[in-house]
Amino acid sequence: MHINEATKFFHNLLSKAVHKSEIKIYENFIGILFDLENRDLTKEQIQTLETKLEKLALITYPGIKKKYFKQKLASFKKFLQEELSLISEGYYAAIGISLGISVGLVLGNIFEEIGTSTGISLGIIIGLIIGRIMDSKAKKQDRVLMMNLN
Repeated sequence: MHINEATKFFHNLLSKAVHKSEIKIYENFIGILFDLENRDLTKEQIQTLETKLEKLALITYPGIKKKYFKQKLASFKKFLQEELSLISEGYYAAIGISLGISVGLVLGNIFEEIGTSTGISLGIIIGLIIGRIMDSKAKKQDRVLMMNLN
């Protein structure tokens, strides 16, 4: 499936969608595909993308569209990260926060004088800072997918 065909397909689904969560999934797909169309990709990369879009079997969706396309979106994002080193906005910040919570919880339990809630708070702040720094580096390297339709 060509990138522009997939974009038209999701525009069609978007025009029929009613629920906000479903609309958001379609908009994310459209935003990613639009970003990919405007990138300077090699013919080989474009061929790999189109092969992946074909393997996702987007057109043959079952009755529950939201769940199906949510899974396909996650699979497509993972593919883009692994194959093209492209990430979504805030990717590293989200990972940093998750790790910060874990580390903060452990440190809060080990050092009882700072307390668990303080440990978690410090972990979140440190994780967020590190994640934002890594996100800004990825943006400078043009590895961030702009998924906004604006």
